[in-house]
Amino acid sequence: MTRGKDLVSPRTAAMQGYVPGEQPSDARLVKLNTNENPYACSPLVAEAIQAEARRLHLYPSPCADALRRKAAQIYGVREDQVLVGNGSDELLSILVRACTQPGDAVAYPVPTYSLYRTLAEAAGARTIELPWQGQALPASLAEADARLTFLCSPNSPTGLALPLDEIAAFTRQARGVVVVDEAYVDFGDATALSILQQHPNMMVLRTFSKSFSLAGLRLGLGFAHAELVEELVKIKDSYNVSRLAIAAGVAALEDYDWMRSNVARVRATRARVTARLRAAGYGVRDSSANFLWIDCSAHGGGKAIYERLRQASVLVRFFDQEGLREGIRISIGTDDQMDRALSVLAAA
Repeated sequence: MTRGKDLVSPRTAAMQGYVPGEQPSDARLVKLNTNENPYACSPLVAEAIQAEARRLHLYPSPCADALRRKAAQIYGVREDQVLVGNGSDELLSILVRACTQPGDAVAYPVPTYSLYRTLAEAAGARTIELPWQGQALPASLAEADARLTFLCSPNSPTGLALPLDEIAAFTRQARGVVVVDEAYVDFGDATALSILQQHPNMMVLRTFSKSFSLAGLRLGLGFAHAELVEELVKIKDSYNVSRLAIAAGVAALEDYDWMRSNVARVRATRARVTARLRAAGYGVRDSSANFLWIDCSAHGGGKAIYERLRQASVLVRFFDQEGLREGIRISIGTDDQMDRALSVLAAA
């Protein structure tokens, strides 16, 4: 009997696929495991989607021109410096396919977003994973001579934000493309967009999933020099973003203050929960994202706390991998959701 592994390439058969956070069907669970925004998106988004639904018999703009124009206006770049993707994950995939050949190096400090490894392996690239301690980048990262380097800032699962001067210094040394993955940046204080124009080998990624409360829509933005964007467009699917997503993205950017208001609520809750957890004896890192990394080593370890919370119908993220087993990552939910989690953690 033919097995699935016999029908795909040896490289694919040998891979471990990316494992997304659990998406439970039990509505009774307090879901704090995938860094979703607990607050609704702007009402303008639903209105835009409803209006655009009458035009679904027509293909969307291949490059999402309306969204590129609006994003250029909001973020202070030229329209030809914007690339729109089906989530920032698609932009990551485009970058790997466009910038690497089999055997080329893809580098990144770890722990970080594990999709980087999956995408690199799928393309036959070599992964160089360098342990990341503290705030400074690993010194050997500049020696990797990688065709593509991923810097997740703020980083997942730690919440750490890299200083802009360190990102700039590294990018000046890098031979290949440096991707600054800013999926969580709206919950922090600084963005690499402010130094983008100085670095023709830099691309900054954003997503609508987190701060704009549109995780279910799948929409992302990439910013780079026009010459790099032009090359990446060759790789993307012809119509990679739907008419509904384009309309929703424009509407979300037009109501930017709505996003900022939700972000302010998340940041306030993050500060309160951090203080409560530290008072209860947990090690909690300063976070620039909409989640916290909690060291549970004094409370039985990450798996024990994950299971205790799960028994109380609170779902968080436990990473069963070296360097992360002693902790959990918990998304910032509403104040009521966080109080429910805190009551369990305080009793552990």
